[in-house]
Amino acid sequence: MTALPSANLLADAASPYLRQHAANPVHWRPWSSAALAEAAALQRPILLSVGYAACHWCHVMAHESFEDEGVAEVMNRLFVNIKVDREERPDIDQIYMAALNAMGEQGGWPLTMFLTPEGRPFWGGTYFPKEARYGRPGFTDVLEAVAATWRNKRAELEDSAAALTGHIDAQLASRRSGEAADPIIIQESYAGAVHSLIDARDGGIRGAPKFPNAPLMNVLRLSWQQGGVATHRDAMIDSLRKMLAGGIYDHIGGGLCRYSTDATWLVPHFEKMLYDNAQLIDLVGWAYAETGDELFRYRIEETVGWLEREMQTEGGGFASSLDADSEGEEGRFYLWTEDEIGNVLGKADASRFLAAYELAQPAEWEGDPVLHRRSNPDCGPADTGPDIQAMKRRLLDARGHRIRPGRDDKVLVDWNGTTIAVLARAGRQFSRKDWIETAESAFRFVAESERDGRLPHSILGAERLFPCMSADYAAMIEAAVSLAEAVADPAPYIARARRWMQALDDWHGDDEGTGHYFTASDTADVLIRIRGDSDDAVPSATARIILAMTRLALLTGDDALHRRAVNAADAALGRTADQRFGRAGIIHAAAIAHRPKKLIIAGPENTGFVSAANRYPDGSRTDIVLAPTGPGSEIVLPDGAVIDTAQAGAFLCIGQRCLPPARKAGELETLLRSER
Repeated sequence: MTALPSANLLADAASPYLRQHAANPVHWRPWSSAALAEAAALQRPILLSVGYAACHWCHVMAHESFEDEGVAEVMNRLFVNIKVDREERPDIDQIYMAALNAMGEQGGWPLTMFLTPEGRPFWGGTYFPKEARYGRPGFTDVLEAVAATWRNKRAELEDSAAALTGHIDAQLASRRSGEAADPIIIQESYAGAVHSLIDARDGGIRGAPKFPNAPLMNVLRLSWQQGGVATHRDAMIDSLRKMLAGGIYDHIGGGLCRYSTDATWLVPHFEKMLYDNAQLIDLVGWAYAETGDELFRYRIEETVGWLEREMQTEGGGFASSLDADSEGEEGRFYLWTEDEIGNVLGKADASRFLAAYELAQPAEWEGDPVLHRRSNPDCGPADTGPDIQAMKRRLLDARGHRIRPGRDDKVLVDWNGTTIAVLARAGRQFSRKDWIETAESAFRFVAESERDGRLPHSILGAERLFPCMSADYAAMIEAAVSLAEAVADPAPYIARARRWMQALDDWHGDDEGTGHYFTASDTADVLIRIRGDSDDAVPSATARIILAMTRLALLTGDDALHRRAVNAADAALGRTADQRFGRAGIIHAAAIAHRPKKLIIAGPENTGFVSAANRYPDGSRTDIVLAPTGPGSEIVLPDGAVIDTAQAGAFLCIGQRCLPPARKAGELETLLRSER
């Protein structure tokens, strides 16, 4: 094999993040079999750099080191340099992030790993400054030291890399399954452990930085829904209130930033991710159903407005993220001084606005003040008053004339599937047909990007990245089921979901029939074929598959598919018996698979029943609305009971137990409120 050209090869990459590095003097290669073959031919170690387009510290390291001719000369002389977009290749990211964690290092991005020519990891870190500071060695010193160790102690490094690879394989690609305990008991125990970590004053998990952490919030929510633990419900709702009052929430334009750098949700890291905001809408919609607090409704409307205004791409899909930086400064697009607010609103209106909202500039924050309302978090005139709303629109318009942060326009199928499902549920809950139509448009965009019956993982213009990951199929099955619940004609969505379930089995199923792998069977450029059991900011691929199988099984009455979902849940719980941390998604999904809810609405004049069901969203419940039929039409419930669909009623089944039918819409509403 001849070496690839001595040049940067990222100019033609489909990833916007990789193209950001196309002008670097570093001879970057995208991850590929050809790049690995080059390393093997040259017998050079690989320098792997993993990041994503909205990552602030990725940009810092790029500006300091990758754009520097001197640093690039060292990199090009000593290593084969490979750049990976973690969003485009989450399988690669998970493998090498697990390696870093196994070394005892805290993960994060940019991820900087050193690999043998065969791709086995032997050492790494995250951000390295060009010159030694922050208690970290300088990057050039690191490069020279790693290269010298490779020359002088290669055999030792290769032995270490082989052992580390074996450890990662056992952790991420396990084919064994321990004995699974009762998933309902595991869920309740885990919820108690999560609750013990909650910050009693500021909500969320104690400490800083503070992330929304939707997988853990889902565990608390399910503990209330299945176990009736009110303290877990209250902790979650309080966490959402505190989060939505802090600077992590964009009070002018809607939407949530990725995390706060402090423990009080005040100063955000300003990148905005699609997945965070989709999950926020879902959690806040549930909180609104529980409390009726208009604050939650307003925040959902603002966040959906942000999605439609700033994140929709041509064709209807949703972009991945917005950068943290603009004009070379983190958060510049979102920050305000008191004088700037006064210039836009005038002195009198600015005074009224800042009586409801506040500006804070803590000592550790070097930028302009951060807008928040931590002293005034509850719903009131700051949300409902037409004057304040008009002021916010004026500020939003003024902000629109600033230089915008960069947008990563690639449409990720799994993140879009989650967003579609959430918009369908929110559209039902708030009687917003336009939101359901937005979800349908995004669904069509993704579905029409298939090739030979297979979904891509990423879509950018005419580019399609195949093959996809298992999470892509799971998310789009969930999207199809959610739209089937929301529209008058569910048949096309059910048909799509069945096809994707078959593709998931064909390309990702394991030989034992106990679950699925993250990567497809024809993915040829990965060191390890991983399962996908670990949560990130979203539930793991395994968790999403279990939920997708369960929901599709309930929607279609496919008992065999539901048994497979339960078996997959038990196998996943067994695999993770010794490591529950980072497996909240599996615990949550397994509990739902074992005790799902199915609501059947049947008979004439069912509009009131549908409205009642819509007002009480429940991620563990699948809703089926049957068209009115003539006398004698029957359906068998999960517990074997037979109902006549010619008579109006709503039938709620929990696991294999079906409750007495609700014959009036008010009865159903009472049932959905009280059944825990």
